[in-house]
Amino acid sequence: MRVAIDYTAAVNQSAGIGRFVRSMVGALAEVDREGQYILLHAAPTNGVEASIPVAKNFTRRQLRFPQRQLDIAWHRLSLPLPVNLFTGPIDLFHSPDFVLPPVQQARALLTVHDLAFLLHPECADASLREYLEKAVPRSVRRADFVVADSENTRNDVICLLGVPPDRVEVIPGGVDPGFKPVSNRTKLAALRKRLGIGAAPFILAVGVIEPRKNLGLLFDAYRLLRDRRQLPHLLVVAGKQAWLSEEIVDQAKRSPYREDIRFVGFVPEADLPTLYSAATAFAFPSLYEGFGLPPLEAMACGTPVVVSKSSSLPEVVGDCGLQVDPRDPDGLAAALELLLLDDDLRADLRGRGRARAASFSWQTSARKLLNVYRRLAG
Repeated sequence: MRVAIDYTAAVNQSAGIGRFVRSMVGALAEVDREGQYILLHAAPTNGVEASIPVAKNFTRRQLRFPQRQLDIAWHRLSLPLPVNLFTGPIDLFHSPDFVLPPVQQARALLTVHDLAFLLHPECADASLREYLEKAVPRSVRRADFVVADSENTRNDVICLLGVPPDRVEVIPGGVDPGFKPVSNRTKLAALRKRLGIGAAPFILAVGVIEPRKNLGLLFDAYRLLRDRRQLPHLLVVAGKQAWLSEEIVDQAKRSPYREDIRFVGFVPEADLPTLYSAATAFAFPSLYEGFGLPPLEAMACGTPVVVSKSSSLPEVVGDCGLQVDPRDPDGLAAALELLLLDDDLRADLRGRGRARAASFSWQTSARKLLNVYRRLAG
C-alpha cells in the first residue's frame, strides 16, 4: 500500500491543524511499519520545525511552490493538475486539511475538521470564508471517503454537505504523552517569570485569538466574577492574534480589571504542560469546535476545565468538566467561581479529567485511520 499525505499544514502551522497532523502522522508511523508513506508538502513559509517520523517507510517530498500558489492553481483556477505528478504512483491520497487537489488513478480521502465557516460565518475572515465555501464542498464531492474529528462534525458534514452517512467516519484527536501534571516548582516559577505573570493564581485560556473562541464572553464573565468576589486570580490568555482580533483585544483593554488580563502570546508546545499545570482553572467558551484539543490537554495535566456546551465540546469533555451556555456570561462566571472556591470539586474534576483524557490516544486514532486506508486502498 502506497499512501501520500498532504503534510503542508504540519510544516506551516505551529498550532491547530498543524499540531493535529504532526501528531496523527507520528502515531501512524508507530502503528504501521509496512505501508509506504510519502509526506508531500508545499514549500515552507512559516519556519515550523516539522521533521518526518524516523521510520524507513516514511519519506518527505517537498514541492517548489508555496501553499498559496498551489491553492490558486488547484482551488481557485481549478487547473486539472493531478497531485500524482508530484507523488508518483500511489494507491491513496489523504488530504488532512479541508481541501483536496485533483487525484488520478488513486482513491482520495479528505479530513474535515469543522464547518465553522458555514455555521458561524460572522467569525471568519471574509476572503478565507469565501474560499472555503467553494473549495470544501467541491473537495468533499471529489473524495471517496471523509474523516471527521467528532460525531458533531460528522453530523454537520452529512446534514450541510449532503454526504451519505456511510462515507463519513469519526477519527478523534488524541493527547500527546508529554501532557501530564508538572509539579516541579522551579520549572513552574521559571515559566511564570518568562511570561510575566508572577506568582498570582490564574484562570487560563489557550487558543488562537479570533471571534469563534468567544473570548469576549470570558472577559465579561471575569468582570462579573471580580465584581462579585475579591479574588486574586489573573486571567491569562495564551495564543497568537489572528483574524478580527482587534476588537477582542480592545474589549479586554476596556475592562475595569484590564491590568489583570494578561495576553502572553503564542506559547510553544513544549511549555504548554507547565502552563496548564500552573493554572487554577481552564476556560474554553468557544462558540464552535470540530474537536477541541486544549481542554483535553488541560485535563491531562490535571487542570479542571469549564467549556461551552456547544458543538463537539460536550462530546470531548463529557461529565469530567463544567459546561455552560456560550452566550451566558453569568453562567460562565458562576462556573468559574465554583472552580476557584470549591477545593473538593477541583480535586474531583482533576482525577476524572485525567482519566477522561487518557482515553484519547493518538495511537488508537492512528489505528482507526490505518483501517480506513486499508479499506480504501483495497
